Order: sequence, then C-alpha cells, then structure tokens
Amino acid sequence: MRSVLWWGRFDPEYSRNRIIRKAYAALGWRIENFRPTLSSLGDIEAMLRPPPRVDLVHVPCFRQRDLPAAVRYARRNGIRVLFDPLISSYDKQVFEREKFSPNSPAARRLLTKERKLFQSADRLIADTPVHADFFAETLGARRERLSVVYVGAEEPLFSPGEASQASDTQPLEVLFYGSFIPLHGAEVIAEAARLYEGPPVHWRFIGNGPGRKRCEASLHATDNVTFEDWVDYRELPARIRHADVVLGIFGTTQKAGRVIPNKVYQALACGRPVITRVSSAYPREMTGDTSSGVIWVEAGSAADLSEKLADLARHRERLPNLSTRARNTYLRFASVDVIVQQLATALTGI
Repeated sequence: MRSVLWWGRFDPEYSRNRIIRKAYAALGWRIENFRPTLSSLGDIEAMLRPPPRVDLVHVPCFRQRDLPAAVRYARRNGIRVLFDPLISSYDKQVFEREKFSPNSPAARRLLTKERKLFQSADRLIADTPVHADFFAETLGARRERLSVVYVGAEEPLFSPGEASQASDTQPLEVLFYGSFIPLHGAEVIAEAARLYEGPPVHWRFIGNGPGRKRCEASLHATDNVTFEDWVDYRELPARIRHADVVLGIFGTTQKAGRVIPNKVYQALACGRPVITRVSSAYPREMTGDTSSGVIWVEAGSAADLSEKLADLARHRERLPNLSTRARNTYLRFASVDVIVQQLATALTGI
C-alpha cells in the first residue's frame, strides 16, 4: 500500500481536505499526518520526531507557509511533494482585496515569493483549468506538473434527499449563502432584489461577512427578504433542498472568473437549479449545454439576474426538470468518482 504524508497546520475538517483525503483512500493510499508546531521549522521538527516513511508529501490548501519546510524535508528524503494551494496569496491580496497595487514593491515581492513556492513543488493541483492557467502563466508553475481536481461536494451529506419545495401559491424561494466577499457579488443580488419585477419571490441570505451590512441596508425597504447568520454545516443540505433555486456568485473580480464555488457543487449535488455568473472555469460541455440545470447570467449584472429569476418564477413548471438536470450535471462533472479519477491522474508517475 502506498502512503502519503499530509504536512502542515491544516484544517482536517475543511471540506476540500476531507474530499481529497477520501479520494486518496479510495485509490488505496494510506494517509499519515504531520502537524509541525511552527510551519517555518517543520523540517527541523521532523528530524527530532520523524514522521512515518511515505511515498509522497501532500501540502493541503491555503498552507503556503508550510510548503518550504515540507519541500526541504522531502528533498532530504527523496520524496516528491504535491501542493494543493486552492488560492494564490498574490491573487488574493492584489486583485481580490486590492491591498497592494500590481506595480507596487509589496506586490512584486509577494509575486516573487509565491512564484518560488509554486515552482518548488513536484506536482500541483488546481480546482479549475483556468486556475491552472493562472498558476502557470502568472506564478510560473510548470505545465507538466499541473493537474485539475475539482472541489466537488461531500457525499452523501449533499444529496437530493427529500425536497421540500413551496407550493405554486407561495413565493419562489431563492437562496444565497456565503461570506459576502467581493467574489460572491452579494451586492449584485441585493440590487437584483430591488430591481425585481415579476411573480413573488423570497430572497434568503445566509452567512456573514464584509458586505452583509451594505446588503441589509440597501434592502431595508424591500419585501420578502430574510437575512440569517451562518447555520451549522450539516444543516446546509436541508436548507438547499428547501430552496427552489440557489444563487452562485456574481462578482467581477479576476478570481471570480477562475473558480467554481462550493455552493454551486453543493446545490447541484442536492439537485437544485443554480443561477450563477458566466465563467470559463466550468467545463465547456457544461456551459454550452442548455440542459445543465444551471442558468447563466452576465457577471455583475443585477438586471440580468433579476430578469432570469422573473422568467423562472413565471414558469415554475420547469423546476422539476431543472432539478433533475442539475443532479445529472453534478454526477457527470463533479461527483466523488470524477474527483477520484482526477486525483489518480495527478498522481500518475509518483
């Protein structure tokens, strides 16, 4: 049996990590863990308390800080390193948060540092093909070392189950959940709610984050709007199934065009139709398929979102068919079986 050492101060309960760990197990790999006290000194700690001998070191998502020590340890022991960054710190600070301008010394230093990190790993996995392009074109990762493994959804937690849709006499239940960051474009949804003209809909926002207060303030005089704090993760599938349609993301940031958010996978896995922004992050066969269960709108366009929802509210008879198509799309493009095969491809030759 081959073995992999998960290295770093990672969150084992984060959905991406749980899904990838299960994929390793499905491929017959034994999983070991090494959690250093200090990320920067992890390789020294590993000399003092050696982890089990393994065939591969895996540095999980968001753990850029752990990668240098993991690489030093792996090089000394003749082991390869697979890095699953999920995001780029440079992208997040410069283009998403706009903390630094692209031409500033701080941005250039961050880019140089992250290019060195991404080039040090033997293999990298990205969550979408366009994210892989960014890793190669901006961060200098070698194409032959890059593979794509989708985020997916945790099965069987996110599954069709027993839907509890409202009757045709009740407002269309529209669900958004998230952290109200620019990528999500929650303000676009709020504007769409203000512009909306059509059969009654109920706009439900779940979550917290920097943009929530602005959304609440802009919708204080709008009927059929509910804001809730985060619900327990295991309660999410029931809330998704209660909705008639789930809203994805609508932001216009560069990153928003490179990702497929968790909520889209989760909603499709539950068999709920999704409305989200047009993006090249999705499989080409999916975006060109009108029977995918996904309704596409222009990024940042509240008017387009409002019109698409009004059309759906006028033709609620389409919902059962859209739900079936949404589930089929998930099974075809993002199921656990698909992710296991994608990881197997990434591990080829290790």
